[in-house]
Amino acid sequence: MELEYLMGGLLVAIVVGGLLVVGIYNRLVAIRNQVLNAWSQIDVQLKRRHDLIPNLVETVKGYATHERETLETVTKWRNQAVGAQGKGPEQQMAAEQGLSGALSRLMVVVEQYPDLKANQNFLALQEELTSTENKIGFARQFYNDQVMDFNTKIQVFPNNIIAGMFNFKESEFFEIETPAERETPSVKF
Repeated sequence: MELEYLMGGLLVAIVVGGLLVVGIYNRLVAIRNQVLNAWSQIDVQLKRRHDLIPNLVETVKGYATHERETLETVTKWRNQAVGAQGKGPEQQMAAEQGLSGALSRLMVVVEQYPDLKANQNFLALQEELTSTENKIGFARQFYNDQVMDFNTKIQVFPNNIIAGMFNFKESEFFEIETPAERETPSVKF
């Protein structure tokens, strides 16, 4: 009789342990998928930015013909950013940071051309690019929130045991590495 109780208790412990493992595994998969979804949202906005840049460069070209080097740099970084799509967050983040720096330099060049700043086509493109940059910022923030949640979940006990058994790896944050992007912009009136 005692052996039956012991076997029954052991069976219950195995079932409860199995359910615990399955529950933790399913939660980790769901959170990992949220991270992937958040990255795809960034990717959508980056593609939108990539599509806007050629039009912006062409508009600036008409006014700033001797700024060829800046325009070529923007085009080069845009092509690198497009080429980095689908190669993972790390490579794409590096290319996007280069593109952001090139776009910042382009906007500095634009300041030297009052006629360009008054051009309606340029203003519309600049507004669209600003809106896209804001959406990218929000998407980055959401992605980083998801990464933080995921990384925390795979580091805490007992999740870390299950995460290790099923090879869950930490995700990387989308961080600004370019010093120029970290600087506070100067506003002049």
